[in-house]
Amino acid sequence: MQVARAKLERLLERHHLTAGMYVRVRGADLIMGRTESPAASPTPDDDRVRLTWLQASTYGLSVKRHNGRWERTPFSGNMNQMVDAMLTFMQHLVAPS
Repeated sequence: MQVARAKLERLLERHHLTAGMYVRVRGADLIMGRTESPAASPTPDDDRVRLTWLQASTYGLSVKRHNGRWERTPFSGNMNQMVDAMLTFMQHLVAPS
C-alpha cells in the first residue's frame, strides 16, 4: 500500500483542488484529507475521502459523513479514475477551505 500511497500523492499534487492533501494508509484504505489548524478543530486532521482497495488495481471511493462514518459511493475503478471522480463530483470535499 505504500507504493499506492506514493502514486496517489503524485496524482493529487497535479491538480490545484487536491494539492496539499495528505494520504494515510490504514489496512486496505488510502485516506485523504487536509490538515486544519489546531485552533479550528479539536483534531488537526480532517479526513474527507477514502479509496478502498478492492482487487488488482481497482479501488472503491467513499466519503466521510458529518457523523464520522464512511459512506460508499457508486464509484470504483483505477486510481486515476477515482481522482477524476473526486475532481468532477466531489470538488466541495477536496478543495481547500
